[in-house]
Amino acid sequence: MNSGHPTRREALIGTTVAPLLQAQGTAMSDICYLSAREMARLIRARKLSAREALSAHLKQIERVNPKVNAIVTLVPEMAAESAKRADEAQARGATLGPLHGLPVAHKDLAETKGIRTTFGSPLFKDNVPLEDDLVVHRIKEAGAITLGKTNTPEFGAGSQTFNTLFGATRNPYDTTKTCGGSSGGAAVALACGMIPIADGSDMGGSLRNPAAFSNVVGFRVSPGRVPNPKSTFAWWTLSTSGPMARSVSDLALLLSAIAGPDPAATAPGARGKLRPSARAKIQECPDRLVQRPRRRFV
Repeated sequence: MNSGHPTRREALIGTTVAPLLQAQGTAMSDICYLSAREMARLIRARKLSAREALSAHLKQIERVNPKVNAIVTLVPEMAAESAKRADEAQARGATLGPLHGLPVAHKDLAETKGIRTTFGSPLFKDNVPLEDDLVVHRIKEAGAITLGKTNTPEFGAGSQTFNTLFGATRNPYDTTKTCGGSSGGAAVALACGMIPIADGSDMGGSLRNPAAFSNVVGFRVSPGRVPNPKSTFAWWTLSTSGPMARSVSDLALLLSAIAGPDPAATAPGARGKLRPSARAKIQECPDRLVQRPRRRFV
């Protein structure tokens, strides 16, 4: 960095949403900025309940989201019921998924059963799907708790995150700047501690550039690794769903839950088998592969 130009870490001190950090409780802040792996470990060890994790993140959303507009649909009652069931299942000794108890919000391009899905368009402002997209279904099956939807440009078309229905999602480092896109809502929600993991999608950088803009991690997977059964043509490999998180290790945890074949998928490789050994290697991806500043700026 040239002399006279601050690092991104130093720039956080002057961000317009920095005062919110001083106002939030330490315990809540500590929960919201845990790694997804550590949060999942604490829940499994019964040192943190799914309901406690959800409550902390809902308070963080209430405090921070009005400044950055990352989460555009919130379903706290539905999430609370899911968290309650998760805690009850754990108390019964049920088998727990790898994402058990982790709050998550889905990109508003992914259809979510019973939760408004607008695709960022006024044409679908009242659209409530009757079923989940595969990536949403797999995240839920792995034990995560859906709390809402993240912003996207209309139909995901654009390397920014703005639409006429919800407005613009703001960059958490400087709210006068863009957060990139089209998975900008997910990236900003992660950076602001509103969720520990998120799904997104990518055609020409939509997982990668918003992650870079918000200093988190987004990964465009190989076509078929996260299959899309709704894809009409086998050769349509431009767009793919993928994981986002605050670290490579957390991203690998989410990828382990959403990767794998689906018999209804048409994309090359999407009908094959993901060997258990391969899934285990994904889950064990070390966090040392990425070194990023972790200052809490909102």
